[in-house]
Amino acid sequence: MTDSPAPKSNLAVAAAEDADIPSIVALWERCELTRPWNEPRADIARAQQGPSSAVLVGRDGNAIVATVMVGHDGHRGWVYYVAVDPDQHNKGYGRAIMAAAEDWLRERSIEKLQLLVRADNTRVQAFYETLDYDQQERVVFAKWLDGRPMTP
Repeated sequence: MTDSPAPKSNLAVAAAEDADIPSIVALWERCELTRPWNEPRADIARAQQGPSSAVLVGRDGNAIVATVMVGHDGHRGWVYYVAVDPDQHNKGYGRAIMAAAEDWLRERSIEKLQLLVRADNTRVQAFYETLDYDQQERVVFAKWLDGRPMTP
């Protein structure tokens, strides 16, 4: 962590549109966020179905350079698929897309945001620490409802 100020970002953030989906999925794949057991287009479709979730995209000009899937259960907010184009790092886009997700939740009166980071992803953990997120001790349980074996 450095004491230098975060770069200002001119990222234009808006809700994703259907025409954005191929670019969003390509960015997620480039950022290695996709997993074989999660179909990204289906995840986007579910997020766009109701008022409690959305996919936000950040554009630099016409190019989608950042994304976040944001949602809530009425009590806690969550973010997924936080991505910044690897060629666009250190421009403040990660901070800007996370600020947009936080604002989206605040507009819906959600007071707490939680997120999951894989234990070996120390670079991303360090990023969230710069945004004043704190690690909490929790045990996460999961179960596939269709009976398949647990994935990592």
